Amino acid sequence: MPRYEYRCRTCGDTFELSRPMARSADPADCPAGHDDTVKLLSTVAVGCTKSAPAPKAGGGGGGGCCGGGCCG
Repeated sequence: MPRYEYRCRTCGDTFELSRPMARSADPADCPAGHDDTVKLLSTVAVGCTKSAPAPKAGGGGGGGCCGGGCCG
């Protein structure tokens, strides 16, 4: 089940909830009992493996993960 991160606007604490994707936009109560919360944007980090070639500095054609340098 996916985990979603929320921040309480009242006390400023951040917390996570596990819930189905269909309920990701549902309101979430702060563990301290506040109900003024906002869902935070989560990011996923994707890195290159050791076997992937490093992008060449100054070379054209993109490079990096977005240019296909480590995705293959």
